[in-house]
Amino acid sequence: MDWLIQAAGQVVLSFVPLFVAMDAVGNLPFLLFLTADAPPRRRNQMVRSAILTGLGLGLGFVVLGKAVLLLLGIQVADFLLAGGLVLLALSVKDLVTGKLFETPGGSGGETPGVVPLGTPLVVGPAVLTTLLLLIDQYHALLVVLAFMLNLAFAWLVFNQSDRIARFLGKGGVAATAKIASLLLAAIAVKMIRQGILSG
Repeated sequence: MDWLIQAAGQVVLSFVPLFVAMDAVGNLPFLLFLTADAPPRRRNQMVRSAILTGLGLGLGFVVLGKAVLLLLGIQVADFLLAGGLVLLALSVKDLVTGKLFETPGGSGGETPGVVPLGTPLVVGPAVLTTLLLLIDQYHALLVVLAFMLNLAFAWLVFNQSDRIARFLGKGGVAATAKIASLLLAAIAVKMIRQGILSG
């Protein structure tokens, strides 16, 4: 029973930072912009492509991330410091300009479902850096479970994007995105601090 409680605790502790980093609700404006003229079936295909792209990228990074770092002679502390600086820059950019990423002009084929929705919006630097931090602290399988739960939540949010956007209103969506950016900035500072202290 104790191991079950401990495992559930690790899943929750992994879920929360990944939830903030993935920011499915904050990404709603991007999804609505990219699928503005798409019929429902086309939108569902793009959402599915985005989630599958994020899943493949995240799992690949969990499996190969540390090996790549070792091959390049990069310590986890170095990655935490660099990742924290990148996340801080992204969150500050979003808070100041209102744009976390530039959205490309074209949106033909499956491309918008893969880029920018699948990456870097669903799984980008924030999520990858957070995954690396978490698998260094908790059991890898539990971190993967928390990651997949976040992807499932993102899929639900994206599939209900129109209803959620109507419920929150423009102001609500914008406010949610700003709060998420502030939390992301706080996580970035924490990662920078951990990178410096463990370096």
